[in-house]
Amino acid sequence: MSTKTLLEVKNLKQYFPIKGGILGRTVNHVKAVDDISFSIKEGETVSIVGESGCGKSTTGRAILRLDNPYSGEVMFDGEDLLSLNKKEMRKKRSDLQIIFQDPYASLNPRQTVFQILDEALEIQNVVPRKDRRKVIEELLQTVGIGAHQIDRHPHEFSGGQRQRVGIARALSVNPKLIICDEAVSALDVSIQAQVLNLLKDLQRKFQLTYLFISHDLGVVRHISDRIIVMYLGKIVEISDKKSLFESPQHPYTHALLSAIPSTNIEEKKERIILKGDVPSPINPPSGCRFHTRCPFAYDRCRTEEPKLHRVDEGQQAACHLVEEGKINLSELSAAK
Repeated sequence: MSTKTLLEVKNLKQYFPIKGGILGRTVNHVKAVDDISFSIKEGETVSIVGESGCGKSTTGRAILRLDNPYSGEVMFDGEDLLSLNKKEMRKKRSDLQIIFQDPYASLNPRQTVFQILDEALEIQNVVPRKDRRKVIEELLQTVGIGAHQIDRHPHEFSGGQRQRVGIARALSVNPKLIICDEAVSALDVSIQAQVLNLLKDLQRKFQLTYLFISHDLGVVRHISDRIIVMYLGKIVEISDKKSLFESPQHPYTHALLSAIPSTNIEEKKERIILKGDVPSPINPPSGCRFHTRCPFAYDRCRTEEPKLHRVDEGQQAACHLVEEGKINLSELSAAK
């Protein structure tokens, strides 16, 4: 893995306006992503995890400018993507690609596999027209699909094969960064493992960098180098994989880990059930956004927003309790 930083996200916000009244004025905002910062090194796989609605997919779309962010900076290879106009951003898209969650909805059902991949090559003009069919056949073989299937339509493939076509499309323009947005969640468990192994093989072969978005911690554990935990638009913990699974620092992370099913019948695992519902991102709680569901919250949690601080080598958490040493893992394990 390189030590060079490929992507640096600074104070990223993604607010969606809520219109109201006869004149349709903005009366409030949905604060889907609220002032987050992180970085990814070349060749690294960084995963974002959290409950549905925490802002992880919105973060990926904002980085790619599929939805233009409300504010912040997205530094990619030393250049702020948010400062680029449409023409400049279009040229940059060959370096940044995305694999979507639903492999059927993301592929045009009226096009053949050749037409789907040829369209990407045509837009970015990375391969001469006369060489495209050969290049596409090689791409399909690289992702585990026979070249003889090049003229088939998406409905003629299984879900796993369709996702392989989506991966081939992302690879076709020689990207540096691929955002995998719940890329295996729609697949059967056995197929998930195959696709994850394929992604890891492609990373080694083409020196790819991944931002992997998922709600499944089992999947994240298999593929990640570092993990970002989000809750209600905020980052609550950043950690290397080993530290996160062995000694989670934030109460929310610990609750997520307690929900992972265990195959060891002798292992005694205490499930932490969080009380209440996730608050609305329209009017999030003051202070720590997790305090309404945290069994250890105290007065400071309700009034002062915690900042990410270093807990250990490669591990950061946004928690007053951890910062002040008022909580430890044994207490967390006893939480119900």
